Amino acid sequence: MSGMDRPSSTPFRFPVAARYAGMESSPLKDIFALAAKEGVTSFAGGIPDRELFDLGPVQEAYDWVLTHRGHRALQYGVSEGEAELREQAARRISRTLPTDASQIRVTSGSQEGLFVVAEALLEPGDVVLVESPTYLAAVQAFAVHGARMVGVDTDEEGVIPEALEEAIRTHHPRMVYLIPTFQNPTGRTMGVLRRRQVAEVLQRSDVPLIEDDPYGELSFTGSTWAPIASLPGMGERTLLLNSMSKLMSPGVRIGWIRAEGPILDTLAVAKAAISMQSSVVDQLTVARYLETADLDAHVRTVAEVYRERRDAMARAIAPILPEGAHVTHPDGGMFLWAALGEGYDAQTMLADAVEAGVAYLPGWSFFAEHADRSTMRLSFVTHSPAVIEEAIASLGEVIARHPR
Repeated sequence: MSGMDRPSSTPFRFPVAARYAGMESSPLKDIFALAAKEGVTSFAGGIPDRELFDLGPVQEAYDWVLTHRGHRALQYGVSEGEAELREQAARRISRTLPTDASQIRVTSGSQEGLFVVAEALLEPGDVVLVESPTYLAAVQAFAVHGARMVGVDTDEEGVIPEALEEAIRTHHPRMVYLIPTFQNPTGRTMGVLRRRQVAEVLQRSDVPLIEDDPYGELSFTGSTWAPIASLPGMGERTLLLNSMSKLMSPGVRIGWIRAEGPILDTLAVAKAAISMQSSVVDQLTVARYLETADLDAHVRTVAEVYRERRDAMARAIAPILPEGAHVTHPDGGMFLWAALGEGYDAQTMLADAVEAGVAYLPGWSFFAEHADRSTMRLSFVTHSPAVIEEAIASLGEVIARHPR
């Protein structure tokens, strides 16, 4: 038998690109694994309660599309996105930022939007400035394109303008990535003055902004915040990402990027290279839903439920936190962010927490650098107040067994 025919004594392994080396798993995969674990109340993922889905109107929209646009819906589409959806997206954005359909590029959720942006803008070695902490899957999308993330200091209103300006001077970034409203993971929101200060820094330094806004409509107070992109001079230098995942359905996987100028063509080329197009059936269904259903009323209903669940988690978590700990109290969105303080390690505690029947997401994975390992992100949107209170009590027992 020749050497070519001799069976190998070791299993075959495909060569893996250096950018994916060591990434056998991912934080997002781990989130969904925790959420599905039997007997565990998971606060790990921002997973909407399926009982709150607007199922009837969504089903009617799918039925209408397949009945009246079936042959088109099952055919290939265009990389830019279907005209009807782009019109509806532009209409919603125009509430705060004048937009027409030509300025919309459709993506398969805002997560693909981040990948499209990275594909279009980043070269290996580029620096991206991000909030500290920031959305973990954005860090992953930028990192696999060879970028280096640098965290910028934050306070209760998000990124600090003076720290942002200093980081731009020091690191000469390719772009800045921010989530100004109900930020993931902290739930914090930039006030109007802070948004203006950040815009002034970006305009002085001529650095583009990637503004991610998947949660902005989930307000518990009735107040809304116009995106930074709507401020004078910012529309042309901002890529604004929106998604229907948190408002209509995460399973549909439809989002969009709002942009101006020649970058629109580059985004379409990048989208085509990644996935050619988003599902035409889903695009036309979302367009029909936005045209015929009362999304605003549905969002108000969902936000009221989420507010009650936030309140339940806030009440339950306050007495179980150690002295000196801090927890955010967001005005909308999906997440609380707890920092237990020096000496605690949320990653180390996680196994005991899962054993006790409760899961959270350790906060270290949300930091581009200098991670605070005492932090944890807890999503309050999936479970009822009674379930939340019981699970947080179990978490308190775990924290008490892990002294500093």
